[in-house]
Amino acid sequence: MIKRLLFCALACVTFLTATADEGMWLPNMIKSRIKEMRKMGFKLKADDIYSDTKASLKDAVVQFGGGCTGEFISPEGLLLTNHHCGYSSIQMLSSVEHDYLTDGFWAMSRSEELPVPGLTVTMLVKMEEVTARLAAGESEEAIIEEAKEKYNADKAEIEPIYYGNQQVLYVYRTFRDVRLVGAPPSSIGKFGGDTDNWVWPRHTGDFSIFRVYANADNEPAEYSEENVPYRPARHFKVSTKGVEEGDFTMIYGFPGNTQEYVTADAVEYVAEVSNPMKIALRTIRLDIISEAQSKDVATRIAYAAKHANIANAWKKWQGESLGLDKLGTVEKKKEYEKAFAAWAADKPQYANLLDKMHDAYEEVIPHYFARELFNESILGMEFFNYAYWFYIYDARGEKLTADKQAEARRIYLNDYRKEIDHAISRRLLSEYIARMPKEKVPSQLTAAINEHGSAEAFVDYMFANTRLLTEYPLTREKYLEDPMVKFAGWFYNTLQDNRKYAYRNLSNVPEIEMWYRTYMQALREWDKERAFYPDANFTLRVAYGIVTGYENADGEYHTHLTTLDGIIAKDNPEIYDYDIPQALRDIYKSKDYGRWAIEHNGKKSVPVCFLASNHTTGGNSGSPVLNGKGELIGINFDRTWRSTMSDIEFDPSICRNISVDIRYVLFVMDRIGGAGYLLEEMGVK
Repeated sequence: MIKRLLFCALACVTFLTATADEGMWLPNMIKSRIKEMRKMGFKLKADDIYSDTKASLKDAVVQFGGGCTGEFISPEGLLLTNHHCGYSSIQMLSSVEHDYLTDGFWAMSRSEELPVPGLTVTMLVKMEEVTARLAAGESEEAIIEEAKEKYNADKAEIEPIYYGNQQVLYVYRTFRDVRLVGAPPSSIGKFGGDTDNWVWPRHTGDFSIFRVYANADNEPAEYSEENVPYRPARHFKVSTKGVEEGDFTMIYGFPGNTQEYVTADAVEYVAEVSNPMKIALRTIRLDIISEAQSKDVATRIAYAAKHANIANAWKKWQGESLGLDKLGTVEKKKEYEKAFAAWAADKPQYANLLDKMHDAYEEVIPHYFARELFNESILGMEFFNYAYWFYIYDARGEKLTADKQAEARRIYLNDYRKEIDHAISRRLLSEYIARMPKEKVPSQLTAAINEHGSAEAFVDYMFANTRLLTEYPLTREKYLEDPMVKFAGWFYNTLQDNRKYAYRNLSNVPEIEMWYRTYMQALREWDKERAFYPDANFTLRVAYGIVTGYENADGEYHTHLTTLDGIIAKDNPEIYDYDIPQALRDIYKSKDYGRWAIEHNGKKSVPVCFLASNHTTGGNSGSPVLNGKGELIGINFDRTWRSTMSDIEFDPSICRNISVDIRYVLFVMDRIGGAGYLLEEMGVK
């Protein structure tokens, strides 16, 4: 029996061993990968990627807005990221009179650049493993404070890797004066919308341009007209030579979340429980919002960012579940775990470890699911957070002045449409009641639904009788009697309980995660041939691969490059997401591509997007895609739909990241935006 299991282990290791294209590696530990990278076409050294003593590529990479990546492309703080990363900023600055989402925006001078309130750019100053220091008795607080003072930093944190087997210190500086420089029309920057999201072939010019400003000493500063463009220690040189099949590529960015080492219990939960619920509830919201947007331009603008935020994960989860099912990931994990258990059976520190992990999952899953369901249903009602604000601040004994209420309205009711929220809330409360175990539903809510006859009728009652959405300011007597505030207050205990399970993934809940530290130790001791890389956690990482297509289905090979011809084929003036600017049609008709022309399939065209085999995830949006010389050749913005399961299992045969070709970015800046001066600033000749 043991021999059979060990034989199975060898087969499973093939599935679980990191390939040349797999992995998100710590840049300060990249020396271990350089030999392999050089074989694939990398020309630089490890300290060109990361260095504490000289300017390196890491100094050109930033975390944009807290959830994306960006890169410096000039010595004067010019920054590239994705259009979808800058989308909320562009939407915030837009109005019916100045619809930058539809029309695009191009500053023709520094004075025309638009400040974006609240937008930040964060730069890594230093990273260092501190496992030994912590083991020697130093406190996290002492290490962090010492680092902040030493590097004149406003932020430092210690993040665990390998489930706490190692600890890494990250030191950051945050810049708060960030201004919009340029953005293509959404019909370029978001071309294809939700329909094309996560799919290939792709024709999206997913980029936007910002500039970081600093004070006269090149230090972070709040917005001021006296600030000057930040002078980065390093910026990327742009290559216009293009990409070919087999070319080396490197992604440098801040990937957010992967779960490569979780057990079958976790994968089953994602694929069979969590994703189906979240997809169903988000479909409800998207259908209602889309219908309202189709009827009114102002509503389309107001809900553009909200719709995009809901839809992005919604479609990703669908592809993830499909990919996990097609790969048979759950069964592979189970076989791998059987082999591990056989190896661990005579080792007291590891024997029965998987049983303990399984028991922990069974204990935690009902509570974690309740939290996820609450987030997708109750928190999907826009009024809820506004109503809860009144409840919780009053419970704390704070006087809610008119000024405080005005600020709350600005935050919680920004671009709000009562009729949309009403329609969504009716459906979501019904779903919450149908899916949530009865013992977890607040008793007051159960009583209210029984009184009114249904969840929908109770929502109708709240919207008909609330003053919260229509009157301002409210007296304490009025808001405490408001049905929406009462409703929000019923979930006080739910929210307190949910905080116990507010972790990035199910497997990060402490009752489960406590076992993973030992499990990772055991795996690294047992599976000697496996290349273990840390799961992503929104810290700076390097991934590398090659430009390449893939076989999507039997007899259906997807090549690595798309062109302007594909945009024209999809062009449709009747559909907002496919209604390209007339200027783009005119250029295509005349074939006047100038310096941006390429020969593709025997025709003259312009490159748009390309595929590569880099391991990416959320947070890598906006990441620079570099060639073997460390030059910028594209901006990462997506994965193919069947690649979305790579957060859990990376399959080198089909996992591909999608990037906008830097030549298309330059073409749009030059020929559509008329912002050729920016190319000069970037040193593009």
